[in-house]
Amino acid sequence: MASVLNIASTTKTFRVAVVGVGLVGGEFITQLLAFPSPSPFRLVSLSSSKSTAYHPDGLTVSTSSWKDELVSTGRKPNLQFLLRELAALVKPGQEVVLVDNTSSNDVAAFYPQFLKYGVNIITPNKKAFSSDLTLYEQILSAGVESGARFFNEATVGLATGDKVLKIEGVFSGTMSYIFNEFSTGKEGVLVSLRSWASRGRKEPHPADDLNGADVARKLTILSRFIPSLRSALPAGYQSVSTKSLVPPELDGIESGDEFIKRLPEFDAQFEKLRSDASKEGKVLRYAGVIDVLSGVIKADLEKYPITHPFATALGGSDNIIMFHTERYGARPLVVQGAGAGAAVTAMGVMSDLLKLV
Repeated sequence: MASVLNIASTTKTFRVAVVGVGLVGGEFITQLLAFPSPSPFRLVSLSSSKSTAYHPDGLTVSTSSWKDELVSTGRKPNLQFLLRELAALVKPGQEVVLVDNTSSNDVAAFYPQFLKYGVNIITPNKKAFSSDLTLYEQILSAGVESGARFFNEATVGLATGDKVLKIEGVFSGTMSYIFNEFSTGKEGVLVSLRSWASRGRKEPHPADDLNGADVARKLTILSRFIPSLRSALPAGYQSVSTKSLVPPELDGIESGDEFIKRLPEFDAQFEKLRSDASKEGKVLRYAGVIDVLSGVIKADLEKYPITHPFATALGGSDNIIMFHTERYGARPLVVQGAGAGAAVTAMGVMSDLLKLV
C-alpha cells in the first residue's frame, strides 16, 4: 500500500532500461507497462541477445507491441552504448535504472561502471553477487561513491535485522521438486527431472539442475550480508563446499539428450540413498547451510527426520529457509514460498524497483 501511495505522490521520473527479455524479463515488462497513467516509469531501452531498442524519452510500446519493436530496431546490443546513454540521463529528480534479467557474467561485470555513473541496478542475476569477491567489493564501493543503489531481492531470500547464527534451507526450486517427488518412492531422480523439465522449468542442460551451483550461488549472496563471513568466499560460489549429484561418469557430457539417456544407469545409486534414509525414518533434501560460528558454508544432500519442517512442509517446488538468530534461537524463524517461476521472480524485481520511488 505504501508503494502505491509513493507512486501516486512522487515527483521523480524513472528511466528504466531492461536487459534480458526472456521469461522473467517478459513478465517484468508486462508488469511495468501495466501501471496506470500517469506513471513515473519510462521504459527507455529493451535489450535481448540479438537487438536493442532505445529512446531517451521512452519507447512507445505496449504489452502487445514491445516484442515486434525490439525485433525491428536493427540495433545490435552494446553494453558500452547503453552505459554511455544511461549515464547521460542521470540528473536531479530523474532516476535511471538498469534492470538486468539475464544470467550473464558479461552484464554483471558492467555493474560497477553503471553504478559509478549513478545508474541504479536491479537484478535477479546471481552472477555478480556470487562470483569472486573483487567484483562484489567493486559493486559496493561504486554504489557508495555515486549514491546509486543496487537491489537483488529476487536472487535469494534475505535475512532479518537480527544477528544471524545459522541459515539452513532448501534454496533450489528444481532440487525441491525433484526430491519431494523422489522421496515418495513413486519416482526416480530421472523421472522427477523429466517431469520438472516438462513444466518448462529447467536449466539449458539437465546437469545444471543437479550440480548444486545454483544453491552455492545463493549461499554466497546470503553469506556476504553477514559481516563476519563477507570475505569467507574469495572465489565466490566456487569456494562453497558443494556436493554435485551428477555422477562422475556423466561429467563433461555436452549433450543434454545424451545426459538424460544415460542417467538411468545410476538409478540404483540414488535408490540406495533413498532406501537408507527411509530406514532411518528420514527423507533426502538438497540443502544449503551457513553456520556462522563454525564458518561452514555448504550445499549437500542431507537427511532430515520425517517430522522436520523440510520433510513435512515442502510441496512442489517450494523453497524453505530456517533462520537461527539470537532472537530466534530454540524456535528458528521459518520462511517458505514459491521457489521458481517467471511471475514470482519478476514480482521480486518489481518490488525492488518500487523501493526507489
